[in-house]
Amino acid sequence: MPKGLKILAMFMLFCLSAASWATAAEDEAAKVTDTPQLEEIVVTATRTEKGVESAPGSVSVVNQKEIEKRSIQTIDDALNTLPGVFDRRSTGLVDPIANIQLRGMPGSQRTLLLLDGIAINDPFSGGQRDLLGVAPEDVDRIEVVRGPFSSLYGGYAMGGVVNVLTKMPEKREITLKTGYGSGMPGTDGLENLMRFYGSYGDKFLNNKLTTFISYGYRQTDGFATDFNLASKAPPAGVTGWSQTQSATGSTRYLVGDKGDREWMDDTLNLKAKYDFTETTNLSLSFTRTTNQYQYDDQHTYLRDSSGNSVWSYSGVTESSFLAGKYGREAILSSAKFETEFSPLKVKVTAGMLDWLKAWNTVPGSGATVSGGAGTMTETPLQAYNSEIQFTLPLMDRHILTFGATIRHSDVDDIQHNLTDWRDKDSEIDLIYEAAGKDIGYSLFMQDEIKIFDPLTLYLGFREDWWETYDGYANSVGVAGYPMNFSSRSADYFSPKASLVYKPFEKTTLRSSVGQAFRPPTIYELYGTFTGSYGTIYKSNPNLEPETTTSWDFGVEQKLWKGSKIGVTYFENYIKNLIYSSATDSTMAVYEQHNAGKATSKGVELSVEQNFSNWLKLFGTFTYTDSEITENHAAPASVGKEMTDNPEFMYSFGAYLSWKRFSGSFIGRYVGKRYSTDTNIDTVDGVFGSYDPFFVADLKISYAFTPLTSLSLSVNNILNEEYYMYRREPGTTWFLE
Repeated sequence: MPKGLKILAMFMLFCLSAASWATAAEDEAAKVTDTPQLEEIVVTATRTEKGVESAPGSVSVVNQKEIEKRSIQTIDDALNTLPGVFDRRSTGLVDPIANIQLRGMPGSQRTLLLLDGIAINDPFSGGQRDLLGVAPEDVDRIEVVRGPFSSLYGGYAMGGVVNVLTKMPEKREITLKTGYGSGMPGTDGLENLMRFYGSYGDKFLNNKLTTFISYGYRQTDGFATDFNLASKAPPAGVTGWSQTQSATGSTRYLVGDKGDREWMDDTLNLKAKYDFTETTNLSLSFTRTTNQYQYDDQHTYLRDSSGNSVWSYSGVTESSFLAGKYGREAILSSAKFETEFSPLKVKVTAGMLDWLKAWNTVPGSGATVSGGAGTMTETPLQAYNSEIQFTLPLMDRHILTFGATIRHSDVDDIQHNLTDWRDKDSEIDLIYEAAGKDIGYSLFMQDEIKIFDPLTLYLGFREDWWETYDGYANSVGVAGYPMNFSSRSADYFSPKASLVYKPFEKTTLRSSVGQAFRPPTIYELYGTFTGSYGTIYKSNPNLEPETTTSWDFGVEQKLWKGSKIGVTYFENYIKNLIYSSATDSTMAVYEQHNAGKATSKGVELSVEQNFSNWLKLFGTFTYTDSEITENHAAPASVGKEMTDNPEFMYSFGAYLSWKRFSGSFIGRYVGKRYSTDTNIDTVDGVFGSYDPFFVADLKISYAFTPLTSLSLSVNNILNEEYYMYRREPGTTWFLE
């Protein structure tokens, strides 16, 4: 029996045992820990405050208490036990790019990510990057709303919306945390992991002014994530190598690694809120996050007959052992003003995302450990968001939410030669540049209609007008460049309807149907360049937006005190799937296309049992059947699974709060995924593969006083060895 199933069976036995003795213990625990249970409030599903049980669509909330009890290293870690959510951050903490996918929608660009309601998907690739470096202690809650939500939020919200909401203090508070950890002996865990966090929050001016400041810093010496696999065997007399495979089954030879990937990041967060009256306030926020990784000494495993290191042979160069550096500094600043002209509520928000620095270096083909030429790519960008929203109750049975938004982005992608690949400041001549801008305007409206007390209907729509312009690409010295692209525009209508029906006090039925879209990114529109081996990667300035039509139906049932179960079935139908493929059999030119159609269908299941406030047991299961149904650019992909989509996922765990002790145990399984559209990468356990895996994490905290506590976390306690293209970290402990 696989390790994950064994632990799941043990956990189920524990749950059954716990249920038998927990009832008796609950009464005593309640004397110490029980507090009135308040329904959790969400804002993302409707743009207004709504209880989770009344919200349309499938909604999950991860609150600060659960985050504090878990052994998580990044904010997106907190989502990896939710049904319908796949969070892929390769190499864990030392990967700067998160990839949150909802309901089989591949790629992070099809999930809208918000920080305090401000969109932070980067407009270059649509990805989810730096601001997930926000310290977990700064988070009040994370709301995940599955399903198409372009009717309220516009582009990127094809699979759903993730909204990270940061906290404001209710009173004076000072928090200091520091910790150290490392890989367990004999494992490839995160070595020398260090962390510091400090924050101060207070209220001034008769509690009208609330302020909060925090700073977090992390670093680790990492572990070896990237290996050097050669396609040609070393010559006779050279030892130290081993034979392995590629993910597609081709014979490869393991000859070395590129060194341990070292990592650091830090985040500064400033917030202030002033309450002019009970209904009028102004909030300001500023978040700056930086992160950087580099590799320490590279390793060749090859030795000649005299025991000397071998760095090259026919078909293998020393540069193949090398890896570059990466760095980024990003700022998100925002302002929000709220007021009320009873009964009308008004909210105005504005935000700016600015990549002050965004760079990565790559060693050239002739580079060596001691130097040589390379390249550096920089991607400065700015994205601006502004919005006005009105909420108006009408005739006791309607709540009307409507408003308008403007979004604008400006992106450059610039590449220079380096005289020394190890020094990013040794840049010389420009060799490539791509640039572009886009702007979008929209109007949205949603009507919440109480048909009768147990039945509520939500009707919404949004009209988006999108334009892209100033598109430009230049591969310096290559025939046909520079290229200037004409501006173009498109518009899209996004309707949605949802029903929430509560036939009984403990039963909630939900169903929704809607359409969503995603406009092409600047990279997809204008990122044309010629690779070092002459391969041309062509953008397509005529790309149309991707669209999806989706529906779901779910039921949530409370069984007895503290227990509930939820089941949801969903279907997504994607059209105009944006896809990059070779234009002919020579594979000399790749081009972006609106090439296909795809579907994803599945079931999400969650169960939960709360014993007062001291013990929570939970389990989730997700089945997703995703398939490419049409693709004129690559017909061999038709009928295959969409890339990076696990068919099965499950998780289970427990949260504990008992007197001075608190903590959690979490186990989760993620099934096989494919990186190729034809699903030919079937070999697991090798560099470049995307393996099925089961990992278990543990955290225990003890409060010495109401103000002082000590915690021990152990991640991947079973030391599961697996790859998500790169090798994933082994068992790592952390004392804080």
